Amino acid sequence: MIGLIVTWLVTAISFLIIARIPFLGIEVDSFAKAAISAIVFGILNAVLLPVLTFFTFPFIILTLGLFFVILNAIIFGLSALIVPGFRLRYGFWSALLGSITLAIINSILLRILAPLT
Repeated sequence: MIGLIVTWLVTAISFLIIARIPFLGIEVDSFAKAAISAIVFGILNAVLLPVLTFFTFPFIILTLGLFFVILNAIIFGLSALIVPGFRLRYGFWSALLGSITLAIINSILLRILAPLT
């Protein structure tokens, strides 16, 4: 349970960090909106990603797994549509760059916090 809370907080902080990178075009109004976005992103990843993976499996095989980046961008964009106060200025391109940046920053932060949990 503590691992889930730590992951949620790290994802919320990662949303705030990527909102500060100017060329990505991602806007998050506050920490509360980042926390809600992290929850929505996590729920969409848990529920929608397996379904999308099933239907796009041939593309995933053809691209040797790189299509997962597109699927993450779709989920990132959907969470921006659902949560007010979380906006993508450049549409799909912001979602694509944002999902890649989110994965990198989450990995770094979770690697740093791994000994604490």
